[in-house]
Amino acid sequence: MITLTARALDYVRQLRREQAQAGKPLRVYVTAGGCSGMEYGMAFDDPKPDDAVIRQEDVEVVIDPMSQNFLKGSTIDYLDSLQGTGFRIHNPNVHSTCGCGRSFN
Repeated sequence: MITLTARALDYVRQLRREQAQAGKPLRVYVTAGGCSGMEYGMAFDDPKPDDAVIRQEDVEVVIDPMSQNFLKGSTIDYLDSLQGTGFRIHNPNVHSTCGCGRSFN
């Protein structure tokens, strides 16, 4: 379904500690919005019965059924560079993105 890089896994662990979210999975989702029509979102959230659950090492990710279609085969990375800091989703299903790279079609 999706894969998190080692850097992304480390940063999720750090966020869980900082936000006192121990035990909660990371929800990765797609919503309508942004310049190109769809955008990504992430939040610590309780799993729902119809979520897909992906476990990598000690990190659990949940994805709702609608978002699963958009995220299939994606890789989530975390970058800290001069070009910007944050999660980057490399999604093979994207046809085009906006200039800022935060939304897609």
